[in-house]
Amino acid sequence: MPHRYLFTSESVTEGHPDKVCDQISDAILDAILTQDNKGRVAAECLVTTGLVVVAGEITTNAVIDVSEIVRSTIADIGYEGERGGGFDARTCGVSVALGKQSPDIASGVSTALEKRGDDSSDAFDQIGAGDQGMMFGFACDETPELMPMPISVAHRIARRLSEVRKLGVLKYLRPDGKTQVTIEYEGDKPVRVVAIVISTQHEPSIDGITDNDELQARIAEDLNKYVVQPVFQDLSIKPDKDTRYLINPSGRFVVGGPQGDAGLTGRKIIVDTYGGYARHGGGAFSGKDPTKVDRSAAYATRWVAKNIVASGLARRAEVQIAYAIGVAQPVSVLVTTFGTGKISDEEITTAVQKVFDLRPAAIIKNLELNLLPAQNGGKFYQRVAAYGHFGRTDLDLPWERLDKVEELKKALEKAASH
Repeated sequence: MPHRYLFTSESVTEGHPDKVCDQISDAILDAILTQDNKGRVAAECLVTTGLVVVAGEITTNAVIDVSEIVRSTIADIGYEGERGGGFDARTCGVSVALGKQSPDIASGVSTALEKRGDDSSDAFDQIGAGDQGMMFGFACDETPELMPMPISVAHRIARRLSEVRKLGVLKYLRPDGKTQVTIEYEGDKPVRVVAIVISTQHEPSIDGITDNDELQARIAEDLNKYVVQPVFQDLSIKPDKDTRYLINPSGRFVVGGPQGDAGLTGRKIIVDTYGGYARHGGGAFSGKDPTKVDRSAAYATRWVAKNIVASGLARRAEVQIAYAIGVAQPVSVLVTTFGTGKISDEEITTAVQKVFDLRPAAIIKNLELNLLPAQNGGKFYQRVAAYGHFGRTDLDLPWERLDKVEELKKALEKAASH
């Protein structure tokens, strides 16, 4: 009998304090890259009651109004006026402390080790990795978007909370919220939805209902109808009569967002990726320009992993890549298929290295990472900053495209013929 076990992942809405910070950091990145696609950005943010602090290092020719970007982003999320629940884009304080990128880092990134004094290296050796570190990408066949089911469903529910709030379907919802989904597995296959947890910020009363027990019962009924049920329409498994629902388990959620908790950029890295289902290198994404391999290489490894699974070479694939600061060529590349590969992991790794150029400049060019904000009306990374960077069916993300499937197959056929 296959081993049975439970796996849980969580997501958060765009109004969660940490996600507010991620979106502000990425809105600043969007604004800079729209004007200067070679800008270097490392923008960090902190929010708390009535205050936003932006700090970091930026080197650019772009001219931006950081305070206006902050306020506009917060208003887009929904923290404005009475609907903000105490945190207001128009009245919060904004403190900005931005310097320039370290010249020591800049020199290593602008001219990679391979290029220094070596005219034989090609253009993609011009840029070295913006830092050392390892990054992981993952894909599996559990959902249509080739993501693990627990994080996929958690994101879907979180995103749906925002949709019904902004569309006015459930006008009483406020921006902050968290979701959590527990899936039962048999071996490596999801077989049942065990539990769904939703904590959502709400108005103090709904249609004149002020009694908290009645209030929470109304919220639970509405969320099941307008939020939970729609997200399972295209999934192979759905909640059953034994699925456990925990809606606002603390009993009440009126005060939320930065009014209730402080937030920081980069504090939701597991939410941003695979919900703990795959390994993580530790680097956050938001507020970082594409020369930072924490971001660009994580996108590239997802691109690789998704094409491996889509090609039928494996049902699950995890890709690890590592870099040294200032060096273009990766230190290591590894593909692991957890016993689901049709051929050996070594053969797949070799094919990946032939098909994918994983030097930072090549990743940036092939995925157009520095051009995406300008191509999308000045707002791209801000949209990616909430509801996960991978498996997004609502956005056209270049690292989600299945454009290397045939090349992978041909590389393996060529290797087999030798």
